[in-house]
Amino acid sequence: MLAKNKVFVVVLISIFVGVGMAVAGNKKIMSTRAARVLAERAIVESVYGLKIRASEEVVDMVAASFVGKTESKTSADIQGIKIEEVLYDAEKDIAQATATITLDEIENIDGQVLNLQGKTFRRVAFATSTPANAGPIRALRAAELDGYKNLVKVVVGFTLESQTTVENYMLTSDVVKTQVLATTYLANLADYGWDEEGNAFVKFQVIVKDIEDILGTTIPGVGDVIEVEGQGAVYDDFSEANKQG
Repeated sequence: MLAKNKVFVVVLISIFVGVGMAVAGNKKIMSTRAARVLAERAIVESVYGLKIRASEEVVDMVAASFVGKTESKTSADIQGIKIEEVLYDAEKDIAQATATITLDEIENIDGQVLNLQGKTFRRVAFATSTPANAGPIRALRAAELDGYKNLVKVVVGFTLESQTTVENYMLTSDVVKTQVLATTYLANLADYGWDEEGNAFVKFQVIVKDIEDILGTTIPGVGDVIEVEGQGAVYDDFSEANKQG
């Protein structure tokens, strides 16, 4: 009996030593859970939709005057999202989650019932619990919002205002503003990544017939598929350059 107890103690010590060597912290758990939630949000935005409010302004044709702002909002009660895969890079503390959902029918953000005929949507999201490593992830989210905005501008359209003043045959003022306020849905993620400089890009696609059936009208000047690209930056060197100038 004593021998058995000694064996048990040795095994228990081995377990504790192994756990100590692995440093059982919560960083991985926090990062992977956050990635799962962000992947679920991406699915909701793709299928259920989101509201986009965006504006851009250029003054006197100078890039230094450019101002662009995009905001989004979504909310939904949704079931059936599955987390297909979760990967974790311990060295960089970055988690990647892939979420999928297959739906026959859904009521979108505008209250319209969409017949999706068993279509599957798949979205990927990243997260980290280390703020210093979050730059590329934030850039990817910025690219998503930029892509949604560009998609709305093609499908729904936008408002453009321009005011130009010429005095004594010289341009004295030129202001161009664009505004977008609409909803978008059924956006398929076609591609995403980061370029050589580290800036993020996202490509969205929508099937034109699907959108036309929902809107009850045709979208002029497009083919069978609309594809747009959004961009997002890691660093704000634009503002820094203008401060120095």
